[in-house]
Amino acid sequence: MITNGALNDIGHIRHAFFTRQGGVSTGIYASLNAGYGSNDSLEAVTENRARAAAMLGAAPDRLITCYQIHSPTCVVVEEPWTRETMPKADAMATRVPGIMLGVLHADCAPVLFADREARVIGAAHSGWKGARGGVLEATVSRMVELGAEPGRITAAVGPCITQQSYEVGPEFPAGFLEEDPANHDFFAPAARAGHFMFDLPGYVARRLTRAGVGRVETSAHDTVAEEELFFSYRRATLRGEGDYARGLSAIILPG
Repeated sequence: MITNGALNDIGHIRHAFFTRQGGVSTGIYASLNAGYGSNDSLEAVTENRARAAAMLGAAPDRLITCYQIHSPTCVVVEEPWTRETMPKADAMATRVPGIMLGVLHADCAPVLFADREARVIGAAHSGWKGARGGVLEATVSRMVELGAEPGRITAAVGPCITQQSYEVGPEFPAGFLEEDPANHDFFAPAARAGHFMFDLPGYVARRLTRAGVGRVETSAHDTVAEEELFFSYRRATLRGEGDYARGLSAIILPG
């Protein structure tokens, strides 16, 4: 698993951006597939999630994830839920010790949050749609409701698809430029005429900064290019694999 230096400086939390290694799944899901939404076996995914929870010192039933729909919705967590009762949302915030907030991803950016003083944490699944829709700002707002202050929050943007791997079509930049002409910074010409290369982690980081987050750090890892470490929806799609595994990133206030 991979950790972030800024979050490592906060002694009372544990966190991880898990790699694909260390699980029991096989084939295209090998090996630490944490996604119940994949066509992998339920038993394998459950074991993988239990292993990830154990790495952060949590019981399997304390690791919770959402039914992610690329929304701006962030929910406040007061007690764990089950696979059958998970809400449709893309971010969570809590101040309850012992609850492990997890986000699933396979190219989208996982973002982990912590306020050192308020002992409030958050986690968000942020692809381009969620980021543009406001999932990052929603997470900050929910954390503030629990006692956090934006300027005290540390946010770590984990491994995701980077600009070198993220080719988009000619229509893609329009919405970003309508939102803010300065978003031109996140687009570079692609080799294919009329196409562009999009900087997702850069865009996510700017939105976090504009939301008042005090410290923002991004990972240099590229989920598409580093096949031995990460799952990738884009890579699976280009290969016509039909399905894809989900990686996990998580944060917890130890109980």
